Amino acid sequence: MASSAKRRAVGMGENPGDSEDNSSDEGLEDDGDSGEESGSEEEINEEVIVDFEAHTITPNDFNGIKKLLQQLFLKAHVNTSELTDLLIQQNHIGSVVRQAEVPEDSDDEGDPADEVFGFISMLNLTERKGVQCVEQVKDLILSQCEKSCPHSAVEGLEKVLDDTTKPVGLLLSERFINVPPQIALPLHKQLQEEIVEVQRTNKPSGRCHYCLMISKTYKDPSGAVAARGAAPKDQLMFVNAEEEFFYEQATMKFHYSVQEESDTVLSGRWSLDDVPMKPQRTVMLIPADRMSAIMDKLKEYLAV
Repeated sequence: MASSAKRRAVGMGENPGDSEDNSSDEGLEDDGDSGEESGSEEEINEEVIVDFEAHTITPNDFNGIKKLLQQLFLKAHVNTSELTDLLIQQNHIGSVVRQAEVPEDSDDEGDPADEVFGFISMLNLTERKGVQCVEQVKDLILSQCEKSCPHSAVEGLEKVLDDTTKPVGLLLSERFINVPPQIALPLHKQLQEEIVEVQRTNKPSGRCHYCLMISKTYKDPSGAVAARGAAPKDQLMFVNAEEEFFYEQATMKFHYSVQEESDTVLSGRWSLDDVPMKPQRTVMLIPADRMSAIMDKLKEYLAV
């Protein structure tokens, strides 16, 4: 079934599907100061209204979901094809985001109506123990934890991941960088409703005691973000802004750098006078009983 979740998203002067080309925008600044350029700048600052809809995940979404997973894991040793297949197999939970109405004169290759702008899902790591991609995700998290956390924290995380009586769910919520955070609210609400239904019907990816997240974040080494009034969490910026609320409720959290890995989707310029940002990943472990508090925060800040 298709989710009824639908919200209007406003993109500033570009189609969200073009976000992968953001890193090539630098060339626009070197074309001189002609009047034609000024006109194009005015067009860039116009608002483009785009309607999105959430739909049940289907096999047609394979390439779109895999691309977004690669955006998260970059060069990490994780089989994103197998992970995508798992998410498609359990399509009773999770949604993909597509554009509600695609212009008839669209020049996009393939069927633009099938383009995935984002997705959300929950994968029960405990139920999927032994599956290659699941073990790869766990190995990645544990290896990075060993590099940045005390030994006691590593042991604690290993215990959580190995405890079959308290399943751990991997929460995956990815989208193009310029799809606004307001779309996250209906997606998370729909996911929570599906989790309740899954628990009731005893389907795969049922009850999870913990929620594990890998969030795309940036660290400002210069301190300029904090100087501009941002939260002083080590000058931490979340690419998906709403994930800061998950960070606040996490009982365990750590970061690891991905600065040496290619991240073209996120390499566009920021609006903070081009402050250099260090890309990283933030791992969070959140008790499931704190999800209601997180949802309250999402409703307070993202409701439209």
